[in-house]
Amino acid sequence: MDCLHSPTDNSSSATASSFMDHLLGLLRIRVKRGINLAIRDVRSSDPYVVVKMGKQKLKTRVIKKNVNPEWNEDLTLSVQEPIVPVKLTVYDHDTFSKDDKMGEAEFDIKTFIDVLKMSLDGFPSGTTITRIPPSRQNCFVEDSCITWQNGKVIQDMCLRLKNVECGEVELQLQWIDLPGSKGL
Repeated sequence: MDCLHSPTDNSSSATASSFMDHLLGLLRIRVKRGINLAIRDVRSSDPYVVVKMGKQKLKTRVIKKNVNPEWNEDLTLSVQEPIVPVKLTVYDHDTFSKDDKMGEAEFDIKTFIDVLKMSLDGFPSGTTITRIPPSRQNCFVEDSCITWQNGKVIQDMCLRLKNVECGEVELQLQWIDLPGSKGL
């Protein structure tokens, strides 16, 4: 009898509401494509991307024998702390051995969150709100533009992979507001 919960026990709903109280919203990361990724098999690689933020971890599908894969896959993370960096690692899928690392990159979403807090309703679609230039503090290949498109804030970025001889990954960020969450 001690394993049963009474109908008045709200521990799971209390946990859910506590989660929603701290949740700012969702970050949708579109993993677009890889460019000139490292070869880890005989002539090619079977790449996939793992995205981590805090304790969350999501991954794309494996694309066989391709160093310029097109994933065009959406991975959605819940955001509680906008200061936690997003870490991205590309792996080569191996059937009979441990998957090989093909490089990694990291980016923060602080500037993206700051732009989300701005009132942009009067701006025409396609307006560039800000650009973040490449620097030693980020992995950007070129300026990362945050734009206002069709009533949404979008950030496009191309990340140079570290700890590998070559490779880049193109991403696009978009914010999703969640009803019942703390919000921005």
